[in-house]
This record gives sequence, C-alpha cells and structure tokens, in this order.
Amino acid sequence: MKNFVEELRWRGMIQDIMPGTEEKLMEGSTAAYVGIDPTADSLHIGHMVSIMILKHFQNCGHKPIALVGGATGMIGDPSMKSQERNLLDEETLNHNVACIKAQLSKFLDFESEAANKAELVNNYDWMKNFTFLDFAREIGKHITVNYMMAKDSVKKRLSGEARDGMSFTEFTYQLLQGYDFLYLYEHKGCTLQMGGADQWGNITTGSELIRRILGKEAFALTCPLITKADGGKFGKTEKGNIWLDPERTSPYQFYQFWLNVSDSDAEKYIKIFTMLTKDEIDAAIAAHAEAPERRELQKLLAKEVTTMVHGAQEYENAVAASQMLFGNATKEALMNLDEKTFLAVFDGVPTFDVAADKFPLGIIDLLAGESQVFPSKGECRKMIQANGVSINKEKVADINAQIGSESFINGKYILAQKGKKNYFIIKIA
Repeated sequence: MKNFVEELRWRGMIQDIMPGTEEKLMEGSTAAYVGIDPTADSLHIGHMVSIMILKHFQNCGHKPIALVGGATGMIGDPSMKSQERNLLDEETLNHNVACIKAQLSKFLDFESEAANKAELVNNYDWMKNFTFLDFAREIGKHITVNYMMAKDSVKKRLSGEARDGMSFTEFTYQLLQGYDFLYLYEHKGCTLQMGGADQWGNITTGSELIRRILGKEAFALTCPLITKADGGKFGKTEKGNIWLDPERTSPYQFYQFWLNVSDSDAEKYIKIFTMLTKDEIDAAIAAHAEAPERRELQKLLAKEVTTMVHGAQEYENAVAASQMLFGNATKEALMNLDEKTFLAVFDGVPTFDVAADKFPLGIIDLLAGESQVFPSKGECRKMIQANGVSINKEKVADINAQIGSESFINGKYILAQKGKKNYFIIKIA
C-alpha cells in the first residue's frame, strides 16, 4: 500500500489525526468518506481540499466515498458559523446532488470495475424513514448532552458569539453526522472519516458512537482550513466564490484566480491542489525562486488545476484569452472567444452603445462620433495616422476605413484599442 498519511503530510494537508490512523491504513485497503454540503448545485474551490484528499485516498489504493448530505443539508452545520442556514426542499437537494456528482467525476473514478472505485451516497436515503422516536432511542441515548456541549462548535454558539444562540435542530447535527459514520461503518466497511479542521468535533462524535454501540475502532483525519498569505479568505473574490461550474465562474476567470496568487500561496497551493509529485513540485519551486518575475510556479499551478477541473481544451482557451490583454493576440483568436469569456477578459473596460442601424460606419465617426473613444475627430485621425488605433486586434491604417457587421464579435461587440493599453468595447445595441 502507498502511504496515504505520508502523502498528505508532505503536502501540508493534515491538521488533526487520530492515533493509529496511519497504521490502520497500511494494513490494507479500506474505505473512508468525506461529507459534502449540497446547499448549491456547484462545488467551489473551498471544497477542493476535501475532494483532493479523496483523490489521494483512491490513488493510494483505498475506496473513497463522497457523502452528499441530503438529510443534514436540510438542517445546517453549526461549525464555524454564526447563523443558522436556510433549509432546502427535497427537489432542490436532488438537483444539487446530481450536479455535484458530475463535478466529482472529474476527480474520482466512479465508473471502473476497480475494487476501490469511488461511490456517492446520500444520507437522506437512510434518514428519511428513521423516526424521531427511533433515533432518540437507538442513537441519542449513547451520547450524553455533556459530551455534545463540550464541542467547540457548540460552545462558540452558546457563549454569546452568535446573536441568536443555537436551535435544537442545529444542536442535533453532530449526532446525525455521527450516525452517518456509524451507518457507513456497518454497511460500507468505512473505517475513516475525513474533512476540514472545523469538522473535528463532528467526526470524533461519529467514531465515539461506533465505539459505544459496536465496540469497534474508527478513525478521524482533518485537513487545515486554507488561508491566504495576506489574511484574506481563500477562494473569495470581490464577485464571490470561485465555482467549479463554468456557468458560474468561466474557465478563464478560474484560470486567472490561480495565475494571480502570491508566490507564498503558490508554493502552498501547488502541493494541495495538484497531483504533481514531490520531486516535480520541489523542482518547480526551486526554478521559481531563481526567476520569480516569470511567475512560472503560478502558471504551472493554474495549468494543473484548470486542466483537472475544466479539461485541456478549456485550459488552452483560457491561456489564449489571457493573451488578449497582455500578449500579441490575433483577430482570429479574439473572434473565437465565446461571449462570457470575452466579457470576463475585458471586465471593467469602458463600454459605449451604438445602434445597429448606424453600420456600416466610418472609423472616425465610430470612435469620435457615435462613441467617445476619442474626444475629437482630429485626435482620432492623428492617432490612426500614427498607427496607434486597432479594431479587434488589427491595426487601422486607413482613416476612411468602414466598419461593418463582419467586425462584430459574437454578433454584438467591437473591441477598440488606442495605444497599447487602452481598450474600449462598442456594444451593438
């Protein structure tokens, strides 16, 4: 067996680990699970640490189980949160579960005939017919209120840090998650639960339940909560989460997120979010140290993660799109951009609306009449004559050039450029 714990250790992916876990995993193949909260129909990069742990687990010869919390998602986990979540209906949860499995399939092997192929389970399947009275009698009696109150996630909510305290519904969360571990131990041979550092209390409740009810030993492992070097929240931008769904976060924006991380974060993230070997990563970090201005480490990180999540073609498209602002991109490459990527690349660029019935239109009338790319026609004429104006990445040499519908990107945009760095979008209204 490949040593799973050692693999995580050098990558900096272990926060807490129950004694005996490493030895248990080296005895032979076993199953472990990570719980995923189905509150949205897409995962975001905050989920990727847990997903990468499952990926490494499978890569080391073990069986990964992804548990989507259809039941617990109806309640809400109090861990590290100051407010109770909105509860979801069953139809929404089913939709979210289906979308999440499709995304997990990019990381985990669900389809092969291998003994350790991944499995997706939904705790709603075993909780939906479990009555409150049965749960209280069969599960609740084994864990004391004193034990549950000692958990940090509960103490923080009851100490006054949360304005509204904690509902009984949320208080039961750790028992429900504990029962998930017990159920998977009995029905799937699952001996290990893994998750983020904020889940330690919930995970150990599960191992304690297994010990008290079955007299068996179960294990726990958590990974650190990922932070940024500047103290900002990982995976958050001004526009919100970085999602794995390309409709929520375009592959270009996804690629740019990784490309723009700091040097220190790149050194940390490349260990956590890629499958590159220790030798490959050490060599990349050493090369980066010699010429950090080239940002080769960030480029490698962005390539590996974007390819894993969106595929090689979308990675190539993202690289090509990046050249629009910072490289010698061609008109052909620009015209091939889809609308979402085009708008993402030129986000924040000044935009002018020009009516479609105005075209074809002379270049000077377009840039200094119908739009305000130039404050005057005279300045526009001089800039064209100085070879300083481009339309859709092609220099304009003729002051009498006519711009028609053949120049429309996605049928509705024209990209104007004056000088090297000043871009303008003309939107055909």
